[in-house]
Amino acid sequence: MSSRREQSSRSLLFGLLVVLLSDAISFAHASKSFEDVRCKCICPPYRNITGHIYSRNVSQKDCKCLHVVEPMPVPGHDVEAYCLLCECKYEERSSNTIKVTILIYLSVVGSLLLYMLFLLLVDPLIRKHDPYIQPLHNEEDSEDMRPQPEGASAAQGGRSNTVLERVEGAQQRWKKQVQEQRKTVFDRHKMLS
Repeated sequence: MSSRREQSSRSLLFGLLVVLLSDAISFAHASKSFEDVRCKCICPPYRNITGHIYSRNVSQKDCKCLHVVEPMPVPGHDVEAYCLLCECKYEERSSNTIKVTILIYLSVVGSLLLYMLFLLLVDPLIRKHDPYIQPLHNEEDSEDMRPQPEGASAAQGGRSNTVLERVEGAQQRWKKQVQEQRKTVFDRHKMLS
């Protein structure tokens, strides 16, 4: 049952990876769209005309106020003075790079979410209930945790070095330290000043 879930999650991840790679390749081979280049002119307020930002897809040599600002908000004799106030910049970006970066980011986040879901489903199956460890009920319960008997640790023998068991061991040590701290604070009423 666990192997079926593992196989289905692996095949799902493989399929997701194939789709993302094919999208990335198609984006890399696509030609530049008209939105990748533009000329942006920022014109400040002039007489009774409010400031405005004009943007148009033109070539770099045509990135001038006369080619970008349409319709011209001033009459013919003020056009030159108005255009001298405007600041025009040619801007170029790579939308393919942006798309690939977003795809990589989303694939990493998606794979981490799938891994978290996998751990949530598999962890209860792997983790076994240890009857020798009592859960911490509340602050007043300062009973020491019982150590694991010698026979149980010998029976686990070869499995004692798995990552999950090392994490559980560290968790149990931490719980024991918390229990000792509770005993110190609540039983002996010792506090830091």
